[in-house]
Amino acid sequence: MAYIANTLGNLVQQTAFFNLTVGNYIMIVVALIFLYLAIVKGFEPLLLVPIAFGMLLVNIYPNIMAEYDSEGANGGLLYYFYTLDEWAILPSLIFMGVGAMTDFGPLIANPKSFLLGASAQFGIYAAYFGAIALGFNGKAAAAISIIGGADGPTSIFLANKMGQNSLLGPIAVAAYSYMALVPIIQPPIMKLFTTKEERSIKMDQLRPVTKLEKILFPIIVTIVVCMLLPTTAPLVGMLMLGNLFRESGVVKQLQETASNALMYIVVIILGTSVGGVTSAEAFLNLDTIKIVILGLIAFAFGTAAGVLFGKLMCKLSGGKINPLIGSAGVSAVPMAARVSQKVGAEENPSNFLLMHAMGPNVAGVIGTAVAAGTFMAIYGIF
Repeated sequence: MAYIANTLGNLVQQTAFFNLTVGNYIMIVVALIFLYLAIVKGFEPLLLVPIAFGMLLVNIYPNIMAEYDSEGANGGLLYYFYTLDEWAILPSLIFMGVGAMTDFGPLIANPKSFLLGASAQFGIYAAYFGAIALGFNGKAAAAISIIGGADGPTSIFLANKMGQNSLLGPIAVAAYSYMALVPIIQPPIMKLFTTKEERSIKMDQLRPVTKLEKILFPIIVTIVVCMLLPTTAPLVGMLMLGNLFRESGVVKQLQETASNALMYIVVIILGTSVGGVTSAEAFLNLDTIKIVILGLIAFAFGTAAGVLFGKLMCKLSGGKINPLIGSAGVSAVPMAARVSQKVGAEENPSNFLLMHAMGPNVAGVIGTAVAAGTFMAIYGIF
């Protein structure tokens, strides 16, 4: 009987109920909220479901993120997933998939979109100086600032390059959360800075883009950007390689793999590993609160800057540009462009802004990668 009691006692002690902290339970509730938003509300489920489930797993069983050590102790499953983040493999592969899925034609047809994409990066620099004002060092501030571009892969990439592994969890979760919440965060800001008449503006149809232009674009952008900022090569290079797969027309199998099977595999691994760094010990602290607030402010600033620059372009063009497309200058592709379309259609059901908004949206992806490369150059990271 003593043996049975002992065995049962050991089994009970091994359950998670006796090993979790209050913080773990808080993070489990947060994970469940994220799952609710993803599954019931449909907020970017491809991102939030794996992130939330990784968060759930690590707070029930922390050893799933246990590190491999030199004495031969096995690392946890999500530790190996996370190692691919640290090596910048997963963020770069995500960019290749995005390039393979995205039509750069609207940006080529309307190069002015680059200006709207650039203006929306204001949120990044606002977050950078805000983070410094809150006591973060320069490298940490740079890593945090990319949240303002609503770009999860670039946030992860830069945080690792800057050696800010302790902040990676809050940075990644904030960046991906704001990407998922674009349909909630952006519309009030867009409506605040525009009039009903401006939101109702119908834009002229974009000119047709030739196949040669689409093939040359990723090659030229790679040469120009990577020559100026070589550290952007892993992101910009993979983005443009994926797009060249798409537009060349001679590697259909590679394009389909990059934009489908490979992309979804990478999203699963990256999402669960991002969730895996949100243990209660790493996540529930003052720095996390600062990062989440900074990210929201930065994202709002970026959206507002894009819309305001869109208003300026509207005036200069004689009312031919709908300012709403400026909000798509953040990096969340194609969610931000869809939001521009939705808000415009609410005012004028015959309005079709999606393709016009895709120009700034694609420019925003490139702009965020350039911003990351600029910070790496400033701090001498190669």
